[in-house]
Amino acid sequence: MAERGVTPQVEWPARTDTSLALNHMGTFDWDLDSGQMFLDTTALGVFDLRPEEFTGTPAGLCTRLAPGEDARLDARIAQALKAGRSHYGAYVRSRDRDGAPGWTHVQGRILRDPRGRPYRIIGIIRDAVHDPGEPGAAGERDEGRRRMTGVVERTTAILAHARTVNDVTDVLKDPEALGHLGAVSVMLGVVDGGRIQLVAEGQIGAYVPETEYTRIDAPLPMSEAVRTLRPVYLGSREEFQHRYPELWPYIEPLAVRSGVYLPLIAQGRPVGALGLLYAREGDFNAEERNVLMALGSGIAQSLQRAILFEQEHDLAEGLQKAMLPRRIPDVAGAVIAVRYRAARMGRDIGGDWYDVVPLGEGRVGVMIGDVEGHDTDAAAVMGQLRIALRAYIAEGHTPGAAMARASAFLRDLETERFATCTYADIDLTSGMARLVRAGHLDPVVRRGDGICHRVQVAGGLPLGLSAREPDAPGARGSGAGGSGAGGFRAPGASVAAAAAGTGYPVTSLELHPGDTLLLCTDGLTERPGRDPDTGVRALMEAVRDGPADVEELADALCDLVGDSGGGDDMALLLLRRRGTPLPRGGGPLRHRLTPGDPDAPALARHLIRAAAAAWGAWDQADEIELAADELMTNALVHTDGVGAVSMRLTPEGRIRIEVEDTSSALPRRREADDWAVSGRGLMLVDRLADAWGVEPRGGGKCVWCEFAVRAPAAPDATLQAPAVLDPAPGDAAGRDSALPSREPGTG
Repeated sequence: MAERGVTPQVEWPARTDTSLALNHMGTFDWDLDSGQMFLDTTALGVFDLRPEEFTGTPAGLCTRLAPGEDARLDARIAQALKAGRSHYGAYVRSRDRDGAPGWTHVQGRILRDPRGRPYRIIGIIRDAVHDPGEPGAAGERDEGRRRMTGVVERTTAILAHARTVNDVTDVLKDPEALGHLGAVSVMLGVVDGGRIQLVAEGQIGAYVPETEYTRIDAPLPMSEAVRTLRPVYLGSREEFQHRYPELWPYIEPLAVRSGVYLPLIAQGRPVGALGLLYAREGDFNAEERNVLMALGSGIAQSLQRAILFEQEHDLAEGLQKAMLPRRIPDVAGAVIAVRYRAARMGRDIGGDWYDVVPLGEGRVGVMIGDVEGHDTDAAAVMGQLRIALRAYIAEGHTPGAAMARASAFLRDLETERFATCTYADIDLTSGMARLVRAGHLDPVVRRGDGICHRVQVAGGLPLGLSAREPDAPGARGSGAGGSGAGGFRAPGASVAAAAAGTGYPVTSLELHPGDTLLLCTDGLTERPGRDPDTGVRALMEAVRDGPADVEELADALCDLVGDSGGGDDMALLLLRRRGTPLPRGGGPLRHRLTPGDPDAPALARHLIRAAAAAWGAWDQADEIELAADELMTNALVHTDGVGAVSMRLTPEGRIRIEVEDTSSALPRRREADDWAVSGRGLMLVDRLADAWGVEPRGGGKCVWCEFAVRAPAAPDATLQAPAVLDPAPGDAAGRDSALPSREPGTG
């Protein structure tokens, strides 16, 4: 079903209707935000303007208006905007190129965003010099004929731009649109199978209130009009009572003395019916009947077009939603909210998607992406790509490797499509997140204390593109609105390593309890004809000032574009780490060690060194990193299972490193001769650390070492870098600082 009260998204400029030009009526499209105005060829002819003479703004019409008419027209428009009306009309004195006087009629329809702010006016312009009823015309009957004919013309012209059933009903319910017909009530019914659904009822109304639907075979005038395909004219109250006794109890208390019910016929079949009730008594003459039939014909065409539009869009939207996850799994340690909004673009659908992949042991993978294009092929590619990337992640591939495989998969599909994507692998126990970005928007983080910032994740090429395509979108790492791998690194993030030639570097980030990670597609930030930075600023403000509840925050962000999805589809994913927000600093840090993962030790060394520096052990960072590396190497080389390294500050102020594995065999220190290639690990730990030991645990053991933090000397400026785990208190920017970057194998 169409969603009511939503401003339609109409292309710029509005598409010219051929039937208007044939009737010598031109169209205009006025963007109130930019001030730009478009006139079609017929409209330029009405004002006797050549295309090169028109400046593209309302001021460009002043040369063709009589003195003072521009101010009068501006006042009429301002009054309509202030009163909240959806339409306005005015006759203005004009003059041609040679100065000859004339009259021009302007009728506009005001478009408003979901918050009621006017942003655009679309309407018609026609030469009114021969209109009866203008200065010099006489006779009440001529005036009535002019008004009725003018209403039909204006209503038909406005309905030419209607895209949804709501657009049609808004026009019919507007008192200024049909008020000159003299009707005291307007009703619109739409044929739905063997029934008629009442979708609009303006002013006093007179429809059977017990039900929204009536049968086509019911003894009611609207049903009879649809059933017989002939209009029903009722000239008196007695005729209402005699012909339709079931309707009479609802007509009797109203000031209604006559009425007409018009069948709305398109391509030989009824699509609905229009009811008009009048306070006057008397039959309708031939001229009035012709005008009303013309009105019904125009409304029927618009209604059929709107119905087909909504059917196509609902079908397309249903297909796309069927390819998205049917449900988001519950993840211990996190609260997740997702939203999707489709653009109102007929049968067109986009390739936006989101997904959540539980990885076990307190880890979860979250992703968001967008396939190029707005058609069924884009949606089909999206479905295949989402499932493929999900499979690679579930198989245990690292974030960079999974993204590289997904890119190769998309190339193998030979669709000539590319896709952008951001994926985050999050350990909810430690809060450490590893992010990769393929030409997509940078994520946003809102900290538990309300501070909000963008995370500038190092980027690779969009999926489906190879490095041999330097001119492809995102090839320079800029992505769809983010900085590339060579750009400024994110606050709170660290480029750990490019995953062994995958082309997708991994950026590390710590999410503290209460922190919220936001992933979205560009439909949330981009608006047609607007600066993209404006949308990004609006997003950041909405995230910062939004509700604390994740679901409520997701709804608030969707309000930025409304239910129409703006000019593009929009997907949104929010993940908040559970727990009470705490002051940052002091850890703990925990990192998974997986056999066969070449990046895990390097990233762990990287984080340990940064944390040591952040906790005041600047001059001990080398020793702490080396000792941790030896313990991790022993666990990976001498055991078969998955391990983990953790680091924290003890209550005594010591830095404690623990490496866990699944082997019950205890390590022993041994002396290595001069030519031995191994055997020195625990000896180094013993010499470097203030204490070390082994603790048996249920399914394995924990080898630990501790360092007493000495009063730090002045750190070398070239090595100083606050860690993501402990930002400087009172940071003016309110953001975490970047971790130092080190490549694999350099620790």
